[in-house]
Amino acid sequence: MRAPILSIQSHVVFGHVGNDAAAFPLQRLGREVWPLMSVQFSSHTGYPGWRGRAFDAGMIDDCVAGLEAIGALSACAGLLTGYLGKAEIGEAALSALAALRAANPHAAWCCDPVIGDVDRGPYVVPEVAAFFRDRALPAATIVTPNAFELEWLSGGPVRTRAQARGAVAALRARGPRIVAVTSLALDDTPPDAIDVLAGDESGLWRVRTPRLPIAVNGAGDLFAALFFHHRLDSASTPAALSMAVSSAFGVVAATRAAGRRELALIDAQEEFPHPTHVFPAEPV
Repeated sequence: MRAPILSIQSHVVFGHVGNDAAAFPLQRLGREVWPLMSVQFSSHTGYPGWRGRAFDAGMIDDCVAGLEAIGALSACAGLLTGYLGKAEIGEAALSALAALRAANPHAAWCCDPVIGDVDRGPYVVPEVAAFFRDRALPAATIVTPNAFELEWLSGGPVRTRAQARGAVAALRARGPRIVAVTSLALDDTPPDAIDVLAGDESGLWRVRTPRLPIAVNGAGDLFAALFFHHRLDSASTPAALSMAVSSAFGVVAATRAAGRRELALIDAQEEFPHPTHVFPAEPV
């Protein structure tokens, strides 16, 4: 059995974002997930009338202490985090990471720095964005920003391949071993396509897929979970990039075909072990 992942993310009652976009796909791939909720909302906050609240950092600390008390942490492969809600939840995530690494020095942290998006700008409070930049980057093993978040974290525009390469290198210089960037539209990206880049100490790779005319909730959360899983499994950044993008694309395509806004995780679950179309990762 694959080593479990502790996943500190949001929970929604309706739909598939945060832990609800990560847990089932990972379980379908044979990996145990320990979901720990940072918030509980009725739905994605893009829906009018949503309700719910963010949990306090003490609850996160208590749950991790409980896992520590039963000796579970030594079996854990790493930590996955996404939307945090409040900066103090980020600090609780760092405490969880410290407990994990005390029990298993090889535990990795895949941090999805959820800050905002190109169309919406920032949608977290400034303290959360600053946490990702100043506290998370130095401690993370993997970060998975989208195009907007890459610009925000690196402090400069990312419009060309050279700028993207420089921004990935800038983030890696701050601490993460691996940077994977989603939803990139660079000057050499065709209008009907979208690029995902990933870089580590051995190179930079790109996966290009058709641009699907649909906006769905949770695609970034799904990608981060899949990329983390495959990188743990294969120890290969290009292989993890290819599989994560291919599976996520298949799910989004199925969601569009079904006329939905929420990811068709159940109907398209075969996309996780066996993507319909495998997009190769090419060195750039």
